[in-house]
Formats: sequence, C-alpha cells, structure tokens
Amino acid sequence: MHQIGLLNLLAEFYSRTIIPPAVADELERSRLLGVDLPDISALPWLTIQAPKGLDKALILAQLGAGEKDVLALGSQVPGVVVVLDERLGRLYAASLKLTFTGTLGILVRAKVEGRIPRIGPVLEHLHRLGFPLSARTRAAVLKQAGE
Repeated sequence: MHQIGLLNLLAEFYSRTIIPPAVADELERSRLLGVDLPDISALPWLTIQAPKGLDKALILAQLGAGEKDVLALGSQVPGVVVVLDERLGRLYAASLKLTFTGTLGILVRAKVEGRIPRIGPVLEHLHRLGFPLSARTRAAVLKQAGE
C-alpha cells in the first residue's frame, strides 16, 4: 500500500492496525536494503504486538514467520480483519474462520467509498511493482469496483 501511495487507507478503514514483530522486522530489513517501505516507527496509528504463541497447525504450516504471526494474532485478538495477499495464508485464514482481506479488497473498498477515483490505474501501478495479478483477477476486481 505504501508503494502505491495509499498506506493511509489502513488508518482510515481500521480503528487499530496491529502487526507482529516478525512483520515489523521484515519491513525494517527490507527498508534498510533500499526497498521503498515506510518507517513504521513514524506511523502513530500502527501498533506492534506479539502473538501469545502459535497454534500447532500454524507451526507446521508452510508459511513465512510474518504470515504465521499475523494468523496467530488474528486468532487471538477479537474482531480483527487480517490482511493477507498470499494465497496459502488466505487459505489458512479461512480454515481458522478469520475475517480477512488483502490489498485488492482494500482497494475495491476505497473505490466503492469514493476514496480513490479509479482502481484501474492503481492496478497498473501494482503490476509494474511486480504484484501478482492475473487477467482474471484483474477483471473481477474491476467489475467489483464498477469499472
């Protein structure tokens, strides 16, 4: 969301944004390597919170540490919406009966609520950044957004 200039949507849509330390560490390591990512210490609306352990299924899951911790937090914090883009992470979220969305879901909501004028150019920008987006998914997102 940061690289497309829409990170503010997280603060606008959600009363709290929580990330686990594993995600904070991943972001900081990549930022120090020169990747265009935000300095999370400068985001007053973002909280870092560690999960209280991992479910056995998550320990065994073929997911990254950040995704495992996001799913664990999602299971431990009532009423949260988990944000995941990776297909496997989303499958685990569904199996855990978590409410989840991803970058595209946030963008559709932003378009429907009039926070962005058009979603097509944003999808093009994501594509140029290397965000995986099939033609079928792109068409479905455009349709949901009314474009």
